[in-house]
Amino acid sequence: MKLVKSSYNKMLTGVCGGIGNYLGIDATVVRALFGVSVIVSFGTTLLVYAILSFIMPSEYEY
Repeated sequence: MKLVKSSYNKMLTGVCGGIGNYLGIDATVVRALFGVSVIVSFGTTLLVYAILSFIMPSEYEY
């Protein structure tokens, strides 16, 4: 299974949905962990999310 952005389980760009699909867990859990990480890391996670949204291919691009 490849790590790709989800096209059906997305809120912004599908990164959290894609990570959830890849790990086999619910995307809501990934989104909650992402939210906690944004608060704890003072926004560094937003930079990582932005980079992933450009680097990760969409579900239909591979």
